[in-house]
Amino acid sequence: MTFGRFLSDRLGRIILWLVCFAAAVLFLAATGTQIDVLIILLLILLLVFLMVQATDYLRDRARLRELESILENLDKKYLFTECVPSADNFYKRCLFDLMRRAGQAMISAISDTHAAQRDYREYVESWVHEIKTPITAARLVCRQVEGEPRRKLDSELAQIEAHVERALFYARAESPEHDCVIRPTSLSEIVSQTVERHRTLLMQSGVRIETQGLEQQVYTDKKWAAFILGQLLQNSARYRGDTPVITISAKPLAKQVQLTIQDNGIGIPAHELPRVFDRGFTGSNGRSRGGATGMGLYLCKKMSGFLELDIQLTSEEGVGTCVTLSFPAKENLTRM
Repeated sequence: MTFGRFLSDRLGRIILWLVCFAAAVLFLAATGTQIDVLIILLLILLLVFLMVQATDYLRDRARLRELESILENLDKKYLFTECVPSADNFYKRCLFDLMRRAGQAMISAISDTHAAQRDYREYVESWVHEIKTPITAARLVCRQVEGEPRRKLDSELAQIEAHVERALFYARAESPEHDCVIRPTSLSEIVSQTVERHRTLLMQSGVRIETQGLEQQVYTDKKWAAFILGQLLQNSARYRGDTPVITISAKPLAKQVQLTIQDNGIGIPAHELPRVFDRGFTGSNGRSRGGATGMGLYLCKKMSGFLELDIQLTSEEGVGTCVTLSFPAKENLTRM
């Protein structure tokens, strides 16, 4: 707070003081008071006025700095009103009491919202685990069917499992710290398990997988990294070309490890690239082929942020898409 801003806020009071000074001077002059006495009296009143304003300014500035320091040192800023020391006059105490009551109402609303979100997340996780039982039963029944009907049923069940898994990770992504554990993990193991999990979809889509340089160790959560890779494989299979090939390769880069997923699919229009990680964005390819939710790449981006992965996507329409995941070095991780 500057002194000029302080004075501008008190402009009405200053004008009142000046009017009183002028009235006092006119009154004393009318009663025959000598000019020297009037000048001395005016100087004394002006000095008192300036001292009062300076004292108020210094006190208010110190108070604001104290409040700013309290706010800056708080991890949870919404608790500010609970930590503010008592004011020095009745009006300010009443004002801060109103602010404190408003803050308590907000904290209560936030707590209720968090509780509702936690209950919903727990319900979704419970539902996901329960729905796996009928899916497994349906797969067992599917084995008794032969030919084209079995292939179609396998395909539909694979899509159901993909949607269920996406719902589970979407719920967990709201509080990733409760489910994510970063530790040294074999990159080849992550890739092999992910490819095996999506084997049905890849085979039915006629996709050939090529790998190279996966003998690397990375620091990440194995389950979350596999989910991210799975979403990328599903996208490559969905938007495949005539002879689909997905190349998964890795290479060390300084202290990082870069994992690249390159396909030769239909690609993404250039004007849509800035929005591919937006929540719910399906793009022209998703709308034309149907079934897209716009959540896969959104979840990849969100989970990559928590895992401290750098995810970059490049694509050329009619040529293919390339996604690069950069796994951080151990010393650069903040969640180890």
